[in-house]
Amino acid sequence: MEEMVFGRRYRVTEKLGSGGMAEVYKAVDEVLGRTVAVKVMHPRYAADPTFAARFRQEAQAAANLQSPYIVNMYDWGQDGTTYYIVMEYLRGTDLKTLIQQQGALDSRRVAEIGMQVCGALSVAHGYDVIHRDIKPHNIMVTSEGAVKVTDFGIARAGNTTMTQTGSVLGSAHYVSPEQAQGRPLTATSDLYSLGVVLYEAATGQLPFDADAPVAVALKQVNEAPRRPREINPSIDPGLEAVILKAMAKQPTERYETAEEMRRDLQRVVQGGAVQATAVVPAVAAVGGPSDETAVMAPVTSARAGAPTTRTAPRRKPVWPWILLALLLIASGLVAAYTLGLLGPQGIPVPEVVGMSLEQAETVIIEQGFTLGEVTEEFNNEIEVGEVIAQSPDAGTTAEKSTPIDLTVSKGPKLVEVPKITGLSEEEARAAIADAGLVAEPLPDEYSSKTEVGEVFKQSPGAGDEVEEGSAVQYVVSRGKRTVSVPDVTGRSRASAESALRNAGFKVSVSEQFSEDVDDGDVVSQSPASGTEVVEGSTVSIVVSKGSELIEVPDVIGATETEARQTLEGSGLKVKVEYEPHSEANTVLDQTPKNPAMVKRNTTVTIVVDATEP
Repeated sequence: MEEMVFGRRYRVTEKLGSGGMAEVYKAVDEVLGRTVAVKVMHPRYAADPTFAARFRQEAQAAANLQSPYIVNMYDWGQDGTTYYIVMEYLRGTDLKTLIQQQGALDSRRVAEIGMQVCGALSVAHGYDVIHRDIKPHNIMVTSEGAVKVTDFGIARAGNTTMTQTGSVLGSAHYVSPEQAQGRPLTATSDLYSLGVVLYEAATGQLPFDADAPVAVALKQVNEAPRRPREINPSIDPGLEAVILKAMAKQPTERYETAEEMRRDLQRVVQGGAVQATAVVPAVAAVGGPSDETAVMAPVTSARAGAPTTRTAPRRKPVWPWILLALLLIASGLVAAYTLGLLGPQGIPVPEVVGMSLEQAETVIIEQGFTLGEVTEEFNNEIEVGEVIAQSPDAGTTAEKSTPIDLTVSKGPKLVEVPKITGLSEEEARAAIADAGLVAEPLPDEYSSKTEVGEVFKQSPGAGDEVEEGSAVQYVVSRGKRTVSVPDVTGRSRASAESALRNAGFKVSVSEQFSEDVDDGDVVSQSPASGTEVVEGSTVSIVVSKGSELIEVPDVIGATETEARQTLEGSGLKVKVEYEPHSEANTVLDQTPKNPAMVKRNTTVTIVVDATEP
């Protein structure tokens, strides 16, 4: 492979795959030294501003969504004549390949995959981002069994209609009925697509299939799927109920949120009862509203080889046949109108969302339209000056010179972070909400200076300006932490001080003589070991100075009684030896002699002049 380097730092090592719009390579980030995946747009699309905008939208949409279930987006840029996106390198395979290799998956495994995809959608929908292309090809299963949702290339913030017919047909097997009809989308549209994915994973088959994408889209709108357990009887009944609820034709009959669906899938994994009821989704009726695809009249044929019986011709009324023909024609017209085959003639409206205002105006005029009203609004995800919405929508048709109204991003709205330290948690959350921000509590921590229940840490800090809707993290005090005092008596001074400080205490040291404890070791401590005290309190220890040395008094010449009193009063012991001399009852000698220094309780021997009794 010819050596390729993107952005002067991503060196390609091998090709991983290729799609209709881009190729994916494995590469090494030579700045950070990590393995990444680089998605590179085919050069033939790079000059098309529509494709470039979609490519950039994929990078921006995913980069703003932080979740363990969404592939991490690291970087994006332009290199030469093409664009590239740098993302997390995943070791594994996409769910479509896994199903093709293994067939129907175990119900528990299907539920676990669904839970993780719901986790990704919950984050995306929390930012008002609708994926619009949930299918097994965009769900990666890593070698460790983790699930990552990829490809936000046609994701759109807020409710929207489809941008182009191709985006319906390309994934017609997984689109929701409202997406197939070009109606506004909500978060429940992604849940419908996820229901189709889980149906395929659990049965090994698609719920709807046909030779042409348009025919599949019609089935999405008009037909009810077979119950999964009719195809695979081993499917958990709870999982079947979850799938069918997600695939309800009407958005109001599906799960309201991805989190609600995730909790039901968790009940399947845990063997509990799900909240969903296994009801086959309702089907749109013929002759319904014009914005729905009508059910086309079925055409039946005689069974091959069946005998036919000819009866005598009998004249029948003509009017029923005329009425039937009119009904069939009306039904066909409704279907054709819904698919865009009939209706006002014009030229296709170009896609300018994602372009700068100047680029959009150029494209609009070149395509034969005029620039209509331009309004601005704050947007936390789209750069200043980029088009975030247009009317009429791209992919529809309109007459030449029709004005196209644009909504352009003013960039993120900045708000000031309030000061919440010192407030109760309830007061802090209210202050954060009033500022247009989102409260994000971190685990409570002990604090020696803050009362229990008060906020004592926050990030960003008070007074900082951040994007509206940003998270403000805070930590609530658990009060002062109490710690058990360790036993350090008998240890060396250094060991005792280290143990106490490591336990979170301050240390106060005093010294005293000790006959029982070696010099430098701890004689006593206060508080005593095992006492629970506030972390950071002071523990006092008394360190031994060893035995006290006493100067031996000079008692030579004193009487025996005086000598005993003097020596014992100094903390010494006395041993008396008698020798007969002329000086009766007088100390003649002593051992040891003054000024010798001895330990307390040392025995001093005195020699007394006296006749032994």
